[in-house]
Amino acid sequence: MAPVIWGLDLKDMQWGKFKGSYMFAPTFHLQKTKMIVYQIAMLLCVISESVGTAALSDYVDQQDGISHRSNGKALVQNNDFIGVASYNVFIGIAVATIFGSGFFFDLFWPERYESAAVKLAWKISSIVVSIMALADALAMTVIVATHRAHIRGFSDADAEYWFKANGKPNPIYRKNPDCVASVVLLWPGVIASFASAYIMWKSIQHNDAHGPFAVGYGNGKETSMDLPTSKNPTSETGTGPEPAPMNGYGHAGNHATPGPQPYPGT
Repeated sequence: MAPVIWGLDLKDMQWGKFKGSYMFAPTFHLQKTKMIVYQIAMLLCVISESVGTAALSDYVDQQDGISHRSNGKALVQNNDFIGVASYNVFIGIAVATIFGSGFFFDLFWPERYESAAVKLAWKISSIVVSIMALADALAMTVIVATHRAHIRGFSDADAEYWFKANGKPNPIYRKNPDCVASVVLLWPGVIASFASAYIMWKSIQHNDAHGPFAVGYGNGKETSMDLPTSKNPTSETGTGPEPAPMNGYGHAGNHATPGPQPYPGT
């Protein structure tokens, strides 16, 4: 028997849920959109982080290499890029943590119960990490586009000699393909991060009002916005909607009866 942690049954972690037929099924509200946009945000920010880390390592080696060749006389000043690239590593991890968690929780446990505090934490975390990613993209863009490495206490000609003697990387950041690629990948990642935050907010709002199911799905039966939800819809009127045939996802499909109108704002 699989253990249950924080109310989440680990037996629901199944490889079959990574199939497109399940991952992009219309059963749950915004499920397909979340599965796509969350992954875009994660992948772009993590790839930007990885490429930026390669450039960061090169510039750290540049400091050591030139210092060694000059017997400690030439000290390279490139900490501006090293600093912002280090921050970019943190952002890649943060975005992957927030939206990666959202991805897996919605994939394995879409019907899970969450307290008001947990929902608030999701909302705050998604906005904060997106704003931090925007700050990262702005800083990376300015530094890569306008800054370069320098050697303190040396003329431009002498500094150029040591840079050439050391080899890669290029002291001018915008002429380093790794630096440029990191920035180019980061910007669409930031946009996807804000889109993911918006989708997460809308999903939580819908879940609070109507539950996790999409239009036409509701605990195995079609639901209607015209009537209040009840555990036993036939108890007061004596009549109720005809049961809809089950589809391949274990929930009632909306092909048997005319589907309800979309929820307002969705």
